[in-house]
Amino acid sequence: MASLPLAAAESGKGMDENFAMKAADGGMTEVELGKIAEKNGEKQMVKDFGAKMVSDHSKANDKLKAIAGKKGMTLPAKLSAKHQATVDKLSKLKGAEFDSAYMAEMLKDHETDVEEFSKAEKEVKDPDLKQFAAETLPVVKSHLQMLKSDMKK
Repeated sequence: MASLPLAAAESGKGMDENFAMKAADGGMTEVELGKIAEKNGEKQMVKDFGAKMVSDHSKANDKLKAIAGKKGMTLPAKLSAKHQATVDKLSKLKGAEFDSAYMAEMLKDHETDVEEFSKAEKEVKDPDLKQFAAETLPVVKSHLQMLKSDMKK
């Protein structure tokens, strides 16, 4: 994802577009990693969490694409280099090693997502994107709670 100039990021439109780009990149990453979890995970809980990521984030991605289409925004078609590197790294792991690395990555990622969606819910100017953030935030928070609960087991 190309960085927006600071001045653009601080204006409403720049911030809105920046949020949409980051949400799209993150959402696509969750789907890709979820598919890998379904295949490479050892514990059923990890496979099930991966399936939930594919389902929930595919729905959110579709909503975001629809909003972006109405606004004339072009969302990324492929993962950012950072997220692709994570997908590449995790796709090489299997079993317990995968489970541990995947769940740790998901925990870190969802903590960041909760912060970003909370901020967007308050600061994004576009009403459709603001609503998307508000509707998606509880889902992301529920994923984080599931992760924290599953990692205690």
